[in-house]
Amino acid sequence: MPAGPNNHVLGPSNAKTTIVEYGDFECPACRQAYHTVDLLLGSHADDVRLVFRHFPLRDIHPHAALAAEAAEAAGAQGAFWRFHHLLFDNQQHLKEKQLLHYAEEAELDLRRFNAELNDHIYLQRVQEHIESGMRLGVRATPTFFVNGILCDVSFGLEALRTAVISATRA
Repeated sequence: MPAGPNNHVLGPSNAKTTIVEYGDFECPACRQAYHTVDLLLGSHADDVRLVFRHFPLRDIHPHAALAAEAAEAAGAQGAFWRFHHLLFDNQQHLKEKQLLHYAEEAELDLRRFNAELNDHIYLQRVQEHIESGMRLGVRATPTFFVNGILCDVSFGLEALRTAVISATRA
């Protein structure tokens, strides 16, 4: 499951360990994982990279799909990770009006951002991420793969930390 051109990658391309996360910006467990992943990336900056893929759970998180599209629109302007952080830091406020505020805060071209969001330019990309997750058996968020191996975090994020440390030392 290598990172493709439509993925967002944080960390060195030659990292020994790659975490692929299927996430949902409105998912409370994803917000908790966001902080854990941030700590892992910070403490293993030379050895770990993150690939983020969208998996909005539309049935239970009504704002997640539009937030994913907004993150893609921000990414088209080189600000995916900044927007990603804004979304998780403001998870309770993901309505369209608030997304526009975050775009302004991220210093995006607001006219372009608004047009792309209104025209759902990135809906297909979000759908492709969902479909790739479904092919891999993703059913919930967050779902992590560490160097291509599913990491079960259903009993806590310590499993992710352990998997990353183990993979980095291998």
